[in-house]
This record gives sequence, C-alpha cells and structure tokens, in this order.
Amino acid sequence: MDLPDVLLIETDRYPDERGCLFEAYQRERYRAAGIDVPFFQDNVSISRQGVLRGLHLQNPGAQAKLITALEGEIFDVAVDVRVGSPTFGRWTAAVLSPDNGLQMFIPEGFAHGLYALSPHIVAHYKCGAPFRPQASLAIAWDDPDIGIAWPDRAPQLSAKDARNPRLADFPPGRLPVYAAG
Repeated sequence: MDLPDVLLIETDRYPDERGCLFEAYQRERYRAAGIDVPFFQDNVSISRQGVLRGLHLQNPGAQAKLITALEGEIFDVAVDVRVGSPTFGRWTAAVLSPDNGLQMFIPEGFAHGLYALSPHIVAHYKCGAPFRPQASLAIAWDDPDIGIAWPDRAPQLSAKDARNPRLADFPPGRLPVYAAG
C-alpha cells in the first residue's frame, strides 16, 4: 500500500466445487499483522455498479475499519486526513473482491470511500468505534488537492455526498490530529 498505516490483508481461503470458505477475521492472526483494534460494530453496504460512497470518517470517536468485499468488486480508497501527518492528503486504493480474498484495514484518522465496479456489490465493514452521527464528516470524492484516480469521473452519488466540502475547507480543529508513534 502507498500509505504505511493502511494494510492490505490476504484472507485464508478454502475454495472447492461447492464454493468457498474464508476466514474474515481471527483476532490473534490480525493482531500479529499489526491490527490490534477492539471492533465494536459491523456494517454492510449494498450498492449497484457505478455507485460511489465517500469519503467518510468520524471525529471525534474515530473509527478504524476493516473492509471486506462479500460480493462483487470494490475499488476501495483510504485518505490520510490526520493534521500534521507526513502523508496528510495522500490516498491509496485496492480492488477488493471475494475472488482475490483481499481486505483493507483503514486506521483511525483516515477517510474511506468505495466505488462499485460490479453490477452488484456487498461490502462488510468491521468498525473500531460505534457510529456517532454528530461526529460524522465527509470530504469531496473529487477533491482536486487529493486527486484520487477513481475508475469513473461521473459516479452515482447520494445527495449528501455530492455536497461534501474539500479537505482544505475544514475549519481548524475539526479533523483528527496525527500522533507520531
């Protein structure tokens, strides 16, 4: 991954003629990989092809996220929005699918977005903190200062996501702060 704090995890998969079993999360294995997060909430997002969701985060009460594609292909994105971080404003992405068995771990202080590459996608999120609507933040998916190379320049957006501000427009103190170490 292009951002050292964002991890791409390859799941243990066991395919056979009936389908496939994969281990979506096993605490000790993930802890050994550097993911020592107490997960509090699981979410599922279902979208059709061309839908873009994001860029979302929460502050205060930042959420680490472990993203898994249960169905279809997802272009999954993380953006470092921690004020003072040496990688502030930089992004990384990966295609997640049941076929490749990849998951993306997004630590606290990063914005997350996804784009549905397949006709139907089901994304599963393990979240390291409960959702707090009053702390919910969102950044423009097409912020030119971030410059994400989305697969589609005219995605389907929610009305809310179509109005998200640029990263530079957030007032001081609203974004998470980088803590070295």
